[in-house]
Amino acid sequence: MKQDLLTFSDWTPDALHSLLELALTMKQSPAAYANVLAGKSVAAVFEKPSLRTRVSFDIGINKLGGHMVYLDCQAGKLAGREDAVDMAANLACWADAIVARVFSHQTLEQFASAAKVPVVNALCDKYHPCQALADYLTLYETFGQVKGLTLAYVGDGNNVTHSLLLAGALLGCNQVVVTPPGHEADPAIVAKATTIGQATGASIVQTTQISDAAGADALYTDTWLSMGDDTPLTTIKEKFMPYQVNEDMMAITGAKYVLHCQPAHRDLEITGSLIDSSKSLLMLEAENRMHGQNAILTHLLGA
Repeated sequence: MKQDLLTFSDWTPDALHSLLELALTMKQSPAAYANVLAGKSVAAVFEKPSLRTRVSFDIGINKLGGHMVYLDCQAGKLAGREDAVDMAANLACWADAIVARVFSHQTLEQFASAAKVPVVNALCDKYHPCQALADYLTLYETFGQVKGLTLAYVGDGNNVTHSLLLAGALLGCNQVVVTPPGHEADPAIVAKATTIGQATGASIVQTTQISDAAGADALYTDTWLSMGDDTPLTTIKEKFMPYQVNEDMMAITGAKYVLHCQPAHRDLEITGSLIDSSKSLLMLEAENRMHGQNAILTHLLGA
């Protein structure tokens, strides 16, 4: 029976830990996995532009011996030509898996229901599981463990926040989500992560106070202005500048490292000097996108 990866909400702690271990093993021993996708093709459907997601999937699939077909729905005039279920069903006639970076999670659900091959969420409005796996792989490499760590997310409660919450709870990583009032993470997802955390020992805290991030091992932030959001920058800065991740915040919280999924806007959500410092894990995160995604495809395709 085929398995999709739309979100980690339906995964078990053991399954996600095994996937994390697989990603690390594949990164450390790439030659052993050079042919696991030999003869296989992956269709990549992109409704939104991308640097890291597109390149890391394309090169990663190639390194595993597979082939990626990139479909740009906007530039390629595919948007609106046919229903999502028909597109997915057709792609599944030829491809061995579908990777989709879309605006709406509902599109992914339609893809998964119509396609006889695995569907991977490469980003949607609710979740970003590939990013979360790369993030926890980065923490795993840096600290030697994930369970028992505390990750503090500071900024806008969004798709990245949601996947960090779910994956972190499954892995036993304590979560502190610090947002401006009115920008909290989805309550249902916070509740789900809290329930998972009760079984794994991970605490979940949602707050508007920076002081609640004291004791965090690492800070995480994301862009304040999501793609397609036309809110004036002056309005965004008025709300979010007190939540800028900077050297002072690192000192106040005691965090050793900082993470950001990128693209980063220097001196807005994070200072450029912090990005370039020895406390920055941004490039390791970006590198690990490929290794995490390679593990996902290897797992889903039974390679």
